[in-house]
Amino acid sequence: MTGTVSLAEGRAEKRDGVLRIGTRGSALAVAQTRAVAESIARATALDVELVTITTHGDTSRESLSDLGGTGVFATALREALLADECDLLVHSLKDLPTAPAPGLVIGAVPKRADARDALCAREDWTLETLPDGAKVGTGSPRRVAQLRSVRPDLDVIDIRGNVDTRLGRVAEGDLDAVVLAAAGLGRLGRLEAVTDFFALSQVPTAPGQGALALEVREGEQTGRGDVARALKAVDHATTHACATAERTVLAGLEAGCAAPIGASALVDDGLLFLTATVYRPDGSERLTASHAATPDSFGAADLDEAARDVGARVVAELLAAGAADLAPLGGTR
Repeated sequence: MTGTVSLAEGRAEKRDGVLRIGTRGSALAVAQTRAVAESIARATALDVELVTITTHGDTSRESLSDLGGTGVFATALREALLADECDLLVHSLKDLPTAPAPGLVIGAVPKRADARDALCAREDWTLETLPDGAKVGTGSPRRVAQLRSVRPDLDVIDIRGNVDTRLGRVAEGDLDAVVLAAAGLGRLGRLEAVTDFFALSQVPTAPGQGALALEVREGEQTGRGDVARALKAVDHATTHACATAERTVLAGLEAGCAAPIGASALVDDGLLFLTATVYRPDGSERLTASHAATPDSFGAADLDEAARDVGARVVAELLAAGAADLAPLGGTR
């Protein structure tokens, strides 16, 4: 027997046997939250209700850097959780600030989707074959720096809007291409728009990209309640550790989640590997550091502790090499 998943109309009242999951109302946010809800319903037999919450980042047309970074999407969601208007939240992990929110914790990180960035271009162009001066849209300072480091001839344009809006600008000829997260395109069933996937070894993505975070009120991640059951059902230990390592870099550099920083972690053959790169915003320079940790060396195969250790070592190397002089660090986390 499995539970049901429904979308709440307006405010969802607290009811026994029903788990209320808060989400942004965009098509992508609802799609990824519904996927998590369905996994929880199958594993726990709980009925799950999706509660859509409008954030300032959804209504403003300002650039993300002017708004203060992608963390602007989290504020209204967190306020709703603290007000008991929902029982847990689903965030895109790359959009979640690393600074802890008082009274809240990340209780689970489900298995990661494709972490790569993808080019969606006219004429089936790849990054290499885009014509000189091609107009490429992105709202990410990291992607701007990475594009300019490889193709300084490109005309990189700051854009906002949902996935369909961005792809529409390519279809209409206003832009020659846009760069989007492969995970988001996959969750929306739009992978047919991709003309080039960027290898993580060459184009590391935002810390946590492709992963989701389930945030709950502090204390509810333990025990035997419905929330704790839901978290346990969907948490993926390897993904959780890799995301922790990547976000440790972001926190250690005191950088916002829109900063020109890429990080990629993986667990392979008993080792946790982490590589991070800091870019000058114009793409003219970059610094990279890589380290590995053996979880077993921390006593009880403690992936979380290994993740924080390897992240701290990467941060130390980047700062010693001059990362703070390369990129705007020390901002809102």
